Amino acid sequence: MNLSKFQKTTLETLQWFVFLLASSVALPIVIGSIYQMSISDISGLMQRTFFVVGIACFLQALIGHRMPIVDGPAGIWISIFTVYALTTVQHGGSLPETLQVLETAMILTGLLLILIGVFRLSQKIIKVFTPLVTGSFLFLLTIQLSGTFLQGMFGVDENGTANIRDVSISLFVFFFVLGLSIFWKGPLKNYAVILGIGFGWMIDWIVNGSGSIQSSLPMVKMPEIFAWGIPKWDIGTLPIAIFTAVILLSNLVASLGATSYAIKGNPAFQYEQMNRGSTVLGLNQGLSAIFSSISVVTLASTSGFIELTGQKSKRPFLYASILLAGIALFPPIVAFISMIPASVANAALLATFVQLMGIGLKNIASDELSHRRLTILGVSYLIGIGLMFMPQGAFVGLPSIVQNVVSNGLLVGTILVILFEQFWKEKTMI
Repeated sequence: MNLSKFQKTTLETLQWFVFLLASSVALPIVIGSIYQMSISDISGLMQRTFFVVGIACFLQALIGHRMPIVDGPAGIWISIFTVYALTTVQHGGSLPETLQVLETAMILTGLLLILIGVFRLSQKIIKVFTPLVTGSFLFLLTIQLSGTFLQGMFGVDENGTANIRDVSISLFVFFFVLGLSIFWKGPLKNYAVILGIGFGWMIDWIVNGSGSIQSSLPMVKMPEIFAWGIPKWDIGTLPIAIFTAVILLSNLVASLGATSYAIKGNPAFQYEQMNRGSTVLGLNQGLSAIFSSISVVTLASTSGFIELTGQKSKRPFLYASILLAGIALFPPIVAFISMIPASVANAALLATFVQLMGIGLKNIASDELSHRRLTILGVSYLIGIGLMFMPQGAFVGLPSIVQNVVSNGLLVGTILVILFEQFWKEKTMI
């Protein structure tokens, strides 16, 4: 099948759009449920999230690090939103006020990232992110998110029961995307994600039927500014902002390295890309606060998508970003898109994480796995992965700042690798 340049760009744009969408559609529903939002509030959060993700990705690709890497809601911010909600409920606080405090945390984090980028501090910080650190981050990230994706794939309800029909459909989508991208020889392999989601949605519609869209939705509506209210100051947000800025920077390093490897076969990138990326990432944190959405994170999983589909051109990515921000202005379209079954979207995303896991392992194995390196990995992974299986209320007696750290195995594991790498140096032969 020979495609014209226009057809190829259109299909690649559409596939990037689906990936952007799949990366953004599920988490507003999760956060809305945690914060006890109404259906209309969740719909508004989804609209604002789409808008911010589209603008954030466009800015990064155009004036930031200038690579096709998705900035979407995930990682540390999801943990912070969840822990803040849990702490608020336990102390009898107000969930709406907590969202206002989180707006402040986003703004402060954004300011720190802008300062790091403007004053070119990233090249000093980047030295701690060795291949062992970035590889461990990517490995732990896939471990942490795999459980979330599997729960979404299998339609696990509040009672912990899986939906057998969702299991069957999602497994079909997962292996279809993986099989098409690995074993198919023609150009269709580059569109495995969009084809998988399309077929999965069609099968789900046949098996489970289709939902209905609200008829009272306005045709056009601008995203609301400070929908949660004016940001509320809380001194406790300052250390959280500092800590989050450093972790987001490490995430940016890992994403740039992984995506560079996927595109060029070499994980190297320039310091200037890091500085520009940090500055724009800071601006994007501010945008997330202004539009009361889940703050964006540079998604290392993008490299898995690029390796899976072979799409390395930046132009379709820019078009897809504009398209996502544009459709956010049309509530009926947002409502229709939100009907994509969560099980189908999660299955397609999990397939891209297979490649991401591989990139992480390649980084780890780039140097000889000496006794020192194996010990670092063993201790960090045992503690980090172990924390991922701890119940939500395990650290309820600790201060909220400490809870935000120890409740996230990805962060603890990555920090341990960094500390070991810096303070336990390899002995040199004389």
